[in-house]
Amino acid sequence: MPDVRPGPLVPGEVARRLVAARLRGAVLDVPLTDAGPFSLDDAYTVQREVTALRLARGERVVGWKLGYTSLAMRAQMGIDQPNLGPLTDTMLLTQPGSSGHGVVPPSALQPRVEPEIALRLARPVPAGSGVDEVLAACDGAFAALEVVDSVWAGYRFRIEDNTADGSSAAWVVLGPALPLDDLPAIAVRLLVDGEEVATSTGAAASGHPAAGVGWLAGQVGPRTGLALAAGDVVITGGLTAAHVLAPGSVVAAEFSAPRGGPDVRVEVTRAG
Repeated sequence: MPDVRPGPLVPGEVARRLVAARLRGAVLDVPLTDAGPFSLDDAYTVQREVTALRLARGERVVGWKLGYTSLAMRAQMGIDQPNLGPLTDTMLLTQPGSSGHGVVPPSALQPRVEPEIALRLARPVPAGSGVDEVLAACDGAFAALEVVDSVWAGYRFRIEDNTADGSSAAWVVLGPALPLDDLPAIAVRLLVDGEEVATSTGAAASGHPAAGVGWLAGQVGPRTGLALAAGDVVITGGLTAAHVLAPGSVVAAEFSAPRGGPDVRVEVTRAG
């Protein structure tokens, strides 16, 4: 695939090339950071242009993703800080509180799946809010699977390349509700075709799934020109390393609430 940045950095042109690659079902071999100087500020500028192209197609921003809030994901991808990306309505394969079964379309490039805890905001969260303030602004927590789908071949990227690509956000499966009162203690098992491949707890996301939302609130405006809003869904970061979603496979996560609450399950398959 030709270099997405053949000359000096022009954010709008880079964004158009990223979007065009996805629409063609193509991955890109040369990360932006290999083609010349490219800062995290540059990356968010490109991400903003990509979002504008999505909105021009009629999509709506309905939430946000936090990337790299867990040691497992940072270790897997060699990244040492969090990032963020918007979620649009076309990315939600299911709605909060659903039975939690999603199907990824055949247009997926190289999808991988990670279990997450999603929070739904009842009102905006002030920048720098602590865990208690964030939880007070939420009206629900939900079991979730994020399907990431990097445009960079083989997931070979630095954080700047990943950020320009919306932190690889592609699809989200939202499932049954989880209790808000003890999210760090929720246990999760990730299964591929019925075989357990990883375990974790809600505490893997920066100690508490709500911990990153205050950071997100302070970053969204400067980085994206948008703001957190009531009704937004925030997926708070992968709790385990991401696993490949092969055609015909089923990747599922089982969440067990503390103190004997009911187990809930979410799952995703990939259309062949």
